Amino acid sequence: MPQAASSAPSLTVVTTPIDDPGPLSFMLDSQRPLLWRRRGFGIAGHGEAIRLEFSGASRMTDAAAAWQDLAGRATVHDPLALPGTGLVAFGSFAFAASSSCTSVLIVPEVVIGRAEGRFWLTRIGIDGALPPEGLPTVSPHGPAVRAALEAGTLDPDGYRQAVAEGVAGIRRGELSKVVLARDLIGSVPPGSDLRPVIGALADGYPDCWTFAIDGFIGSSPETLVGVHSGTATARVLAGSAARGTDATSDLDAATELATSTKDQDEHEFAVQSVLASLRPHSSGVIASEVPFTLKLPNLWHLASDVEGTLDDGSTSLDLIQALHPTAAVAGTPTADAVATIARLEPFDRGRYAGPVGWVGADGDGEWAIALRSAQIDPDGTVTAWAGAGIVADSDPERELLETRMKFRPIVEAFDTLAE
Repeated sequence: MPQAASSAPSLTVVTTPIDDPGPLSFMLDSQRPLLWRRRGFGIAGHGEAIRLEFSGASRMTDAAAAWQDLAGRATVHDPLALPGTGLVAFGSFAFAASSSCTSVLIVPEVVIGRAEGRFWLTRIGIDGALPPEGLPTVSPHGPAVRAALEAGTLDPDGYRQAVAEGVAGIRRGELSKVVLARDLIGSVPPGSDLRPVIGALADGYPDCWTFAIDGFIGSSPETLVGVHSGTATARVLAGSAARGTDATSDLDAATELATSTKDQDEHEFAVQSVLASLRPHSSGVIASEVPFTLKLPNLWHLASDVEGTLDDGSTSLDLIQALHPTAAVAGTPTADAVATIARLEPFDRGRYAGPVGWVGADGDGEWAIALRSAQIDPDGTVTAWAGAGIVADSDPERELLETRMKFRPIVEAFDTLAE
């Protein structure tokens, strides 16, 4: 549940420009890393000034209300006025309303940021008590963390069976698409330094949103929604193919994906899902006329960009509530797809495929869909997830192979091979 508004403290926030602090992955706290980074933009947090927790079906609307209250009583000194300066919170939300996993907004005590060739330090204190000036002290990175990730609750045979059941339901007309995931489980010593793993994700996937929030880490290629100065943007990914082994086979793989009826249909479901969710907030929202192929180190994706001017003053937290879950991670119709997921997946997705990102004092922010991700619990348990979109002509073996490709970023970051 969110912290009661009457008990929430007042925050003082001071942002100052600084010299280049170096790679943000080197600036993280060893035990509680907070990071949001892609290309030249990034924010890294230290400590917790405020932690707000939410659960249930109202977790995102509760978060929006709690954040508006907290930000409204904050005193902010921000001469830079850039995305990511001033008061910010890192957030991660559970996929399902029924999840036992807590959704969080975390306001750090210190934020180190970079964007547009500029660098800053933000200090956040309760009732005027600011942290000391200067960059926080960071301990040297520990050794690379290894985790032997193996089949979890849903093994390969079980996943093939789940896909077959999903296809059968689609062919019976019960739904049009469902996204089914499976899990890998491993362990690291409790208290392990996760910064080398996070750095490997950030360096290996610079065009993805690399995140670390409350023990949940990943590198997601899919923007759920970004809101800046009244404009909402999103990038929809659905439909994927393995990269080729050389230039010729790689081009062939991209061409086959772009012309695949199965993948085009899966992608169109996802695009229409996002457009339908945004239209009540942006009457002029539009999507790319034709999806394009997006190249990542491990996969080709079919992608479409969506953009619209907001008509109703919605914040980024308002829009993640409106958009989640998209057809790209649940299916369509949404209610039928979510019910099918609950029936065929024998585990709690936790924050996998939920919104992950950051929000500023004005409600602007950036949120991704938490893909290519893993949760590291305090006892050292590591759980990773990957899924595939199932439509009428999906083949269980092909979908299993797709999940193996999608596990690669996490598996390789832990420097091991999945079983």
